[in-house]
Amino acid sequence: MPVGSESSARGAAAERIRVSYRLLCGWGADPHSRARDIAFEQTVELPEHCVPAPIRDSVVGRIECVAQVDSQVWTAIISYPASVVSDLGQLVNLLFGNISLKSGVQVFDVELPPSSMSHLTGPSFGVTGLRRLCGVGDGALSCAALKPLGLSTTELAQLCRQFALGGIDIIKDDHSLTDQESAPFRERVAQCQQAVERANRETGGSSRYFPNLPSSWSTFDDNLAYARSVGVTGVLVSPLLIGLDAVRCAAAQGDIALLGHPALSGAFFQPDHGIAPDLLLGKLFRLIGCDGVIYPNVGGRFVLSEGQCTAINGRLREPLGHIRRAFPVPAGGIDMTRVPYWLDRYGPDTIFLVGGSLYSQGDLVAASRILMKALGR
Repeated sequence: MPVGSESSARGAAAERIRVSYRLLCGWGADPHSRARDIAFEQTVELPEHCVPAPIRDSVVGRIECVAQVDSQVWTAIISYPASVVSDLGQLVNLLFGNISLKSGVQVFDVELPPSSMSHLTGPSFGVTGLRRLCGVGDGALSCAALKPLGLSTTELAQLCRQFALGGIDIIKDDHSLTDQESAPFRERVAQCQQAVERANRETGGSSRYFPNLPSSWSTFDDNLAYARSVGVTGVLVSPLLIGLDAVRCAAAQGDIALLGHPALSGAFFQPDHGIAPDLLLGKLFRLIGCDGVIYPNVGGRFVLSEGQCTAINGRLREPLGHIRRAFPVPAGGIDMTRVPYWLDRYGPDTIFLVGGSLYSQGDLVAASRILMKALGR
């Protein structure tokens, strides 16, 4: 991440990025050797004897500590010079690039120095800004998704109207809705936005429509500009599909809220390998600018534990320098009747995304009002 002066460059050169790894070490494996392998693989990609001493001393990762967790699991903290990172993609590559192709390595934390943090502005709205956008001063927020894929634009707009009449705060596209023939992006965005605006005028509410941004880089900026032009104030993004830096660039513009979707993230969530869910969804998605992050809640259709969900919530809301707090958005099969339990468990700075449980009620307006009542609104 570039620096602006010779003196700041010297300061950045002395700063280090500290990465925490969990290592699965079977019988006979040496955790110290595995940590050293990571330090070289993630930087110079050469055997130690092939690396000139000045490069080894200034570029290769430094093993800060190696500690045993149990008989086969160790943790290693490796620090890297911040000067080797020039952009967001290289930062992620440094964390888990080549080493992702090996086995038994999980990244579970990263500490960034000021020179790196200064180029990551985080959420433009955050918890406070999203509350203001939705007109909700306190209490948890509600979210519903437009489904299923294959509905026409008119049918999706009608769903928007019903959810808005029922008081849902954020009505988002399903992440599978992009620019299909059944509901082309621009047609869908315009009609759904109009439907929500009309419902708001009838109820005096402030429901918001968040269309899903298609992942095509060639149309990304144009689609974002079009959404703004018809009055959209927030969008759904899938950072692992459209690119982490695309999300960062959109957030840096500062005028549109971003709701992050976890599509593809499950590929990283293996028991002994990958990136820890709370690091990826809770910290990295927040750093790149997501104002709210959707994650699969425990007990639904997916496999995260309650401890992992709690950790994601904590990462999104914990102090992190100048980075604003972001909303956790538990989803993935939340039952309306269980919302009071999760509200008590997670607290009011949460957006509850309820899908199938609303649709199964038949009357979406009535079902939405029941959800709002369950949230104490």
